[in-house]
Amino acid sequence: MTDVDSSQMYARPRVAVIFGGVSSEHGVSCLTASGVLAAIDPNRYDVIGVGITRSGRWVIVESDAIAKLEVTDGRLPELSEDAADAMLVRSAGGSELAVRSQSALAQLGPVDVAFSLLHGPFGEDGTIQGLFEMMGVRYVGAGVLASAVGMDKHFMKLVLSASGLPVGPFVAIPPAEWRRDPAACLESVAALDYPLYVKPARGGSSLGITKVDDQAGLEAAIAFAQRYDPKVIIEQGFVDARELECGVLADPAGGRPEASQVAEIRVHSESGFYDFDAKYLPEEQVDLDVPAEVDGDIAAEVRDLAVRTFEAIGCEGLARVDVFVTRDRRVIVNEINTMPGFTEHSMFPQMWSASGLPYPDLVERLIRLGLERPVGLR
Repeated sequence: MTDVDSSQMYARPRVAVIFGGVSSEHGVSCLTASGVLAAIDPNRYDVIGVGITRSGRWVIVESDAIAKLEVTDGRLPELSEDAADAMLVRSAGGSELAVRSQSALAQLGPVDVAFSLLHGPFGEDGTIQGLFEMMGVRYVGAGVLASAVGMDKHFMKLVLSASGLPVGPFVAIPPAEWRRDPAACLESVAALDYPLYVKPARGGSSLGITKVDDQAGLEAAIAFAQRYDPKVIIEQGFVDARELECGVLADPAGGRPEASQVAEIRVHSESGFYDFDAKYLPEEQVDLDVPAEVDGDIAAEVRDLAVRTFEAIGCEGLARVDVFVTRDRRVIVNEINTMPGFTEHSMFPQMWSASGLPYPDLVERLIRLGLERPVGLR
């Protein structure tokens, strides 16, 4: 393997698409990468695929291999460990990518912007964002704090509530409290009305979630959620509520963020809620209404709350905000997702397409936002 001249100048901005990861959402991230890569204009950008395997290795993944990542026989794709190591190297002007094959090390050139498509812990929670900050790499999406707050549903709800935004009743069960006094934790849940949704506090893609209709199923649901995250959050469900979503994008000109058309999820699966299979396995019976059939005043309120939620956590780039509309027409913020999925079944690109921003243009806008953000404190 021969060295590449580090002084070589690239006419096109270089985008490092980073995906995979060690979280339970590894396969989802691979699907997202396949979709995003297909939407990036190769005439405008020089794209390098950087995969993170389930073991945590950073590897170089060729574009044609990324394009082949898809659901096969009901199974999500997974990155192979049989690939050359990739690494970021800090330079005076930012960072460069390097690749190691056996004992040979070669430079791949500078990174102008990182497009992290990692979902869940160790990718969407501020950890890799902190690495980018330390390495002087511009990147797409939320910063360290906004990513961490958006990932942890407990602290997210605390921040949103403190900002005057409507959130539903909930109880958080940190691992230390559960080890110390599980009976007290269960007693605290008694203040909530069933049905309840028991979730990993820092999970995503609806993994590890159980709908609980009575106290008998509570402990098993907590144990199931703890398989994904030691910290658990229990949310009070809303009977017959509508579940709506809204996409938010930062304004390239520095104005207020923009909200997309509002969309609605209608699930006909046995579980009765938008679980992992409903999101990513196409045979599930799920209707995604884009735009949603809602009154204009409700749609306006959802869009306003989405922007206010984005601003409340100090988000950057993009986010998807999920809300409930109750039978008495109250709009309740459920959560914000700072790196929503980009698969063909994902709401975020569909909402923006319905708002006049097609998928390739959406990806282009996000890359430009990343390229234009300053390095360091903002």
